[in-house]
Amino acid sequence: MQILAEGIAAGARASELAKLMGVGLTTLQRWRREFKADGNGVDRCKGSTRKVAHRLSVEEGQRILFTCNEPKYADLPPGQILLDLADQGIYIGSERSFYRVLHAHGQLHRRADGPNQVWSWDISYLPTSVKGIWLYLYLVVDIWSRKVVT
Repeated sequence: MQILAEGIAAGARASELAKLMGVGLTTLQRWRREFKADGNGVDRCKGSTRKVAHRLSVEEGQRILFTCNEPKYADLPPGQILLDLADQGIYIGSERSFYRVLHAHGQLHRRADGPNQVWSWDISYLPTSVKGIWLYLYLVVDIWSRKVVT
């Protein structure tokens, strides 16, 4: 901060000093504000202890986790679970909250960690040179390797 103050006193532009220091201009401005405010220049961006009023409670997180692990929802992504709950008139959290809770409990991971574990299929209609005639392509693909299963 002393170098910054000396540079500005000598007539250098703050944006140029930020480039030389390898930081963004807004970061530099925030540092200057913090040094003026409390004098110690502690970066409070990470690990904030502020309380968020709409943060999920432990019980709400457990309810989301319990709902996602029910047998009828176990194979569905959060977006589809929310749609089914909405049809029933139930709201327990946003889609992002579902993902956040599942991630915190280690339940967001890929379903395949090697070839020939999960396959997907598709049917495509391919046009021919004859108008109105289509070919049907039935295809099974290995999700891991993205190769056609033969």
